[in-house]
Amino acid sequence: MVTSPIKVAILGTGKIGIDLLFKIQRSESLSCVLVAGRSAASSGLEIAHQQGIPVSDEGIKAILSNIDGIDIVFDATSALAHVRHWAALEKTRVKVIDMTPSKLGKAIVPAVNLSDAGQARHANMISCGGQLSIPIVNAVSEAVEAMEYVEVVSSIASKSAGAATRINLDEYIHTTERGILSFSRARRSKVILILNPADPPVSMQTTISFQLENPPMKEIVHAVRARVEAVKRYVPGYDLIIEPKQIESNRVVVMIKIVGIGDYLPKYAGNLDIINCAAIAVAEKMASAMLG
Repeated sequence: MVTSPIKVAILGTGKIGIDLLFKIQRSESLSCVLVAGRSAASSGLEIAHQQGIPVSDEGIKAILSNIDGIDIVFDATSALAHVRHWAALEKTRVKVIDMTPSKLGKAIVPAVNLSDAGQARHANMISCGGQLSIPIVNAVSEAVEAMEYVEVVSSIASKSAGAATRINLDEYIHTTERGILSFSRARRSKVILILNPADPPVSMQTTISFQLENPPMKEIVHAVRARVEAVKRYVPGYDLIIEPKQIESNRVVVMIKIVGIGDYLPKYAGNLDIINCAAIAVAEKMASAMLG
């Protein structure tokens, strides 16, 4: 019998995994019972241990050994590793939230389809760029009759891009582009990611450009404003810094900036904060369904 709080485990001890731990500790419906990595010398494992959380350096093996006491697993490793992890976890009863751009599982963007998370066994968080841009792209798509092209250009602080992020750059691009097409009527999409080495580090900023015929600007502005408020309910630092603006007859541009909450990660790492906030929203929706 499933009881409250729902027991969760984190697989991966990098920036995303440890920030998730701090967010889980604030949740009323989630309790972290294990953090598993691959290196006993990991600073992430040490931080989790200091927080009083059971830890292991045996990775997926530790998760499987403790599977009877786990309801949800967050996989914060890499896209390639997640393929192997899901092959093992699929045979169990646990729900899985994939933080990698693996393209596996049900793609969830809380501001768009959070209701799907309640029944999902395997949820995929797409990417940080997807979590930032897809709510806006989806909102504009619902306000127009057709959408020829969407371009998403994101700039993030180089210091906020950990090892897994750098390993997954190709997967990030492909998965985000596919997510944009899946959640909109766009015929084509292009995603560009810039790692900005500026010091002091800059917060994540994204420009979204649309190619639209006869864009109904009043409806677009209204839809985007409403969607930004929906995202802010679970990502407080998500802000619209340039409202939809028609700069050519068939081109509309929107700009979003995100500042992190600052749980474990610095506030400039909004790119990591948004995907973690989204994942917590998904886990809490899963928890509600499991307890309901």
